[in-house]
Amino acid sequence: MVYSENILVCIAIPLLIALIFTQRSTRRFIGSFVMGMLICLLSAYISGFLRQITETPAEDMAIYFSPIIEEIMKILPLVFYIFVFEADNSKLITVCLGLGLGFASFENSCYLMSFGAPELTFVIIRGLAVGVMHVVCSLMLIMGIIIQKRLFTLSFPGIVGALSLSTAFHGFYNLLVSEPGISTYIGYTMPILSAVALYFPYRTLKRQEAQRNSANAYDHKAKLPGTAP
Repeated sequence: MVYSENILVCIAIPLLIALIFTQRSTRRFIGSFVMGMLICLLSAYISGFLRQITETPAEDMAIYFSPIIEEIMKILPLVFYIFVFEADNSKLITVCLGLGLGFASFENSCYLMSFGAPELTFVIIRGLAVGVMHVVCSLMLIMGIIIQKRLFTLSFPGIVGALSLSTAFHGFYNLLVSEPGISTYIGYTMPILSAVALYFPYRTLKRQEAQRNSANAYDHKAKLPGTAP
């Protein structure tokens, strides 16, 4: 029997020790990665508890309930980080990617330890499908929040909207891969294609962020005493 808690401890302890020897940006990523693994474990606890009390079949649980539980668990530490630390967009993206990667890595590790990896093709599909899917969902969350912050004031309905988008994507993926056939192959390719599609708006956001930082730095320099405007 594989105990997920043991896997979490073995992976998390070296990462937490590495925090002592890393810079702030790397430390932020490692911390969010460990948090993503912990969120994955807590999501599994909640899903298993609900499955027991509702007697829901495992397939229905994966399609209807797990996406909601997992995406809500992902967004909770993200919202806490936004409102408590008031981080800029680049830091938010780093934290969100760490959460998604930690969640995906821990889930894949537990799955492969429990059910094995009979073929290399299966491992590659698992990484490109499930692994990338969690990263894409995390990017949808944070990009939706960043766009809302720029266009409007960050609000509860906007956060729920970003959460709904990532949950719908997650649930649609689980629905496609639940039955063998053409839908399964569509589901396997959907995460990587979505990641490629998200790269272009991500580059736009990064470029706009860099321009805004440059403009702020110039304004600050111009306001310094003895500096020409």
